[in-house]
Amino acid sequence: MPIYEYRCENCNHELEAVQKISEEPLRDCPKCGKPALKKRISASGFRLKGGGWYETDFKSGSKKNVAPTESASGGESSSSSTSDS
Repeated sequence: MPIYEYRCENCNHELEAVQKISEEPLRDCPKCGKPALKKRISASGFRLKGGGWYETDFKSGSKKNVAPTESASGGESSSSSTSDS
């Protein structure tokens, strides 16, 4: 869902709201209560919901192997320490 920024033209209060694209824009300021909120133009932000969104989902080539290589080296050091004991 997109994250929208709003600013009250009456009291200059700023806020962010998570809303569906189809929802009507907010009008009433939560601080002063007047219908003076205006949606601001800003860099788009959104929140991913649900499982399956991982760092490697959209990487290609050798970039996909960055995380597994680091975890594999960490696993080797722990296995060697357990074999010593």
